[in-house]
Amino acid sequence: MLTVGANPVEVETRLVTGGLACPACDGSLGPWGWARERLLRGARGSLAVRPRRARCVGCGVSHVLLPVFALVRRADVADVIGAALAAKAGGAGARSIAAGLGRPVETVRGWLRRFADRAGVLRSWFTALLVATGVDPIPPAQTPTPFADAVAAVLGAVVAAASRWPDIGAVSPWRWASAASSGRLLAPCWP
Repeated sequence: MLTVGANPVEVETRLVTGGLACPACDGSLGPWGWARERLLRGARGSLAVRPRRARCVGCGVSHVLLPVFALVRRADVADVIGAALAAKAGGAGARSIAAGLGRPVETVRGWLRRFADRAGVLRSWFTALLVATGVDPIPPAQTPTPFADAVAAVLGAVVAAASRWPDIGAVSPWRWASAASSGRLLAPCWP
């Protein structure tokens, strides 16, 4: 799995010209078909996505090129899920979050549980990323809950990265978190 940009034309151009590197061996990726089409729910409706597949010319491993707005094994875009996580960190409950986003309560509870299960690991990983990328990093202050600590670390890492690379500010924080985690923010396994 490799997270790529949201523009399929740019991704295809980079893929055909050898501009994408294999995450396993740093070899060049080439086109190798398509993954199955999926429907992702956004804030304003659904979006049909058919991710590109690529194969490394060096090691032969194939990868699905996941758009930056998608998360692995999730039917909702990263910004919608991120809004739910931020609302929970702010003290909202699953029912009110689900009502505000127009999603089933069990779906939202699933996101919140998965994130809560990994809150410590996510906080540590994004805090390390914050320190590694920030020009003059300031780790986030401790919050009342581990869940809110993890959300603060994600958002702090985004601010730190934007301090070094100003163009990152044009990307939503949750798309950036999706890209930084290779779409695995809520995946069953965390690297």
